[in-house]
Amino acid sequence: MKASEAREMSVADLRDRIEIEKNNLDTMKINHAISPLEDTSKIMKTRRDIALMITILAEKEKQN
Repeated sequence: MKASEAREMSVADLRDRIEIEKNNLDTMKINHAISPLEDTSKIMKTRRDIALMITILAEKEKQN
Protein backbone atom coordinates (compact mmCIF):
# COMPACT_ATOMS: atom_id res chain seq x y z
CA MET A 1 0.00 0.00 0.00
CA LYS A 2 1.20 3.46 -0.84
CA ALA A 3 0.95 6.34 1.60
CA SER A 4 -1.23 8.28 -0.84
CA GLU A 5 -3.75 5.41 -0.89
CA ALA A 6 -3.88 5.30 2.89
CA ARG A 7 -4.29 9.08 3.18
CA GLU A 8 -7.39 8.93 0.96
CA MET A 9 -9.10 6.46 3.32
CA SER A 10 -11.40 7.61 6.10
CA VAL A 11 -10.53 7.07 9.77
CA ALA A 12 -13.07 4.24 10.10
CA ASP A 13 -11.77 2.55 6.95
CA LEU A 14 -8.20 2.78 8.25
CA ARG A 15 -9.17 1.20 11.57
CA ASP A 16 -10.95 -1.65 9.78
CA ARG A 17 -8.07 -2.19 7.38
CA ILE A 18 -5.52 -2.23 10.22
CA GLU A 19 -7.48 -4.96 12.03
CA ILE A 20 -7.77 -7.01 8.83
CA GLU A 21 -4.05 -6.69 8.12
CA LYS A 22 -3.12 -7.60 11.71
CA ASN A 23 -5.22 -10.76 11.45
CA ASN A 24 -3.64 -11.51 8.08
CA LEU A 25 -0.16 -11.06 9.58
CA ASP A 26 -0.95 -13.43 12.45
CA THR A 27 -2.19 -16.04 9.99
CA MET A 28 0.93 -15.69 7.85
CA LYS A 29 3.19 -16.08 10.88
CA ILE A 30 1.38 -19.24 11.99
CA ASN A 31 1.48 -20.69 8.48
CA HIS A 32 5.17 -19.83 8.20
CA ALA A 33 5.92 -21.62 11.47
CA ILE A 34 4.19 -24.77 10.24
CA SER A 35 5.53 -24.80 6.70
CA PRO A 36 7.86 -22.06 5.41
CA LEU A 37 6.35 -19.53 3.03
CA GLU A 38 7.82 -19.26 -0.44
CA ASP A 39 7.97 -15.47 -0.22
CA THR A 40 8.86 -14.47 3.33
CA SER A 41 9.08 -10.81 2.34
CA LYS A 42 5.27 -10.71 2.47
CA ILE A 43 5.49 -10.74 6.27
CA MET A 44 7.77 -7.71 6.27
CA LYS A 45 5.62 -5.87 3.70
CA THR A 46 2.50 -6.48 5.77
CA ARG A 47 4.22 -5.18 8.92
CA ARG A 48 5.28 -2.03 7.05
CA ASP A 49 1.76 -1.49 5.69
CA ILE A 50 0.31 -1.80 9.20
CA ALA A 51 2.85 0.68 10.56
CA LEU A 52 2.11 3.11 7.72
CA MET A 53 -1.62 2.93 8.32
CA ILE A 54 -1.21 3.40 12.08
CA THR A 55 0.96 6.48 11.47
CA ILE A 56 -1.52 8.02 9.05
CA LEU A 57 -4.41 7.21 11.40
CA ALA A 58 -2.61 9.01 14.23
CA GLU A 59 -2.03 12.03 11.97
CA LYS A 60 -5.70 12.16 11.01
CA GLU A 61 -6.86 11.85 14.60
CA LYS A 62 -4.48 14.60 15.68
CA GLN A 63 -5.92 16.96 13.06
CA ASN A 64 -9.43 16.57 14.42
